[in-house]
Amino acid sequence: MKKTLLATAIIGALGASAAAQAATVYDQDGTKLDVYGRIAMGIAGGGPEYNDADVKIDNGAEFVDVYSRLGLRMSHEVNSDLTAFGRLEWRFKGDERYTESGFTEVRQSYLGVQSKQYGTFQAGNFDAFYNQFVSLPFDWEIDRGLEFAGHPKQSRGDSIGYYTPDLQGWTAFLQLKHYSERGIAETATTEEGSVVAAQGGVRYEQGPVTLGLGFVDDVVRGGGNGEIMGGLIGSYAINDQFSVRLGYEGRENSDVRGGGYDTVGLGGTYTTGPWAFAADIYNVDTDGEDDDRTAWALGTYYKVSSNFDVFVELNQADQQSISVNLDGLDSKVENADGDDVYYLTGARYHF
Repeated sequence: MKKTLLATAIIGALGASAAAQAATVYDQDGTKLDVYGRIAMGIAGGGPEYNDADVKIDNGAEFVDVYSRLGLRMSHEVNSDLTAFGRLEWRFKGDERYTESGFTEVRQSYLGVQSKQYGTFQAGNFDAFYNQFVSLPFDWEIDRGLEFAGHPKQSRGDSIGYYTPDLQGWTAFLQLKHYSERGIAETATTEEGSVVAAQGGVRYEQGPVTLGLGFVDDVVRGGGNGEIMGGLIGSYAINDQFSVRLGYEGRENSDVRGGGYDTVGLGGTYTTGPWAFAADIYNVDTDGEDDDRTAWALGTYYKVSSNFDVFVELNQADQQSISVNLDGLDSKVENADGDDVYYLTGARYHF
């Protein structure tokens, strides 16, 4: 699946594409097997100063694993038009000894068929198509900062999906995720019962322009509020180094569960040589709240080599209000508490 121009720019600057770094261990008679992964570690700190119970907590620095993983990509050319494929990816903790299991998560596991003429069908555990086709321009952070729907949204397991081939820049997609209650006693079943969550939309990608429009049936079983979520998100490559992005995402409010919101995001990415810089700012208007929330994210990345990069990321999920008082030549900034700014810095080796 093609990346957006923005994502391609960041990946190119970092040399961090799993596909580019993958090692082909078998390639014969149309059958191919690639092994890929990364070991990533860093130091994280900051973030919220209080927990959900409004109790002040320690948000000091900690040595952390930064989403290390190991994966396999498999494909077989059935004929000149049709290719069968599969993917399996695990997560592991690289920052400390982990004796309970060698891996902590099966992150992706799916199979499918791809036709140059008719499109791609896949089934299993994979990233949400909404994220891949709509919100991807804003999904550049290694860790925190994305305010639009990310890759797990009503996805990751028991899913099937289809997307068309590139039709003069247009691609349409549809995905269904099934929440089953098969085998559960009737007295223990949920109010919603077995549910199918759908998501779909279209993406236009031509020259410097990428534009995605999509929806998600945000069912309660998947952590939603039972209402429809929609987004219109795009990016524009001003030149080979600088890209900007703008997007809107919203969800209807539920009379029972609330959860309605309107989010607008604006950002940009600049790359030069081995460096990449990215920044986003969001305005989040949550239904039922008196005040909007302002969130921002900053990232700096440096490619040491084609396989090794270092990074720094900052995120403020709820920016404190800022007031500036001027008194002659004196000035001061009040109410700009930065103690809850989340930071992450570290390094990654890709293979």
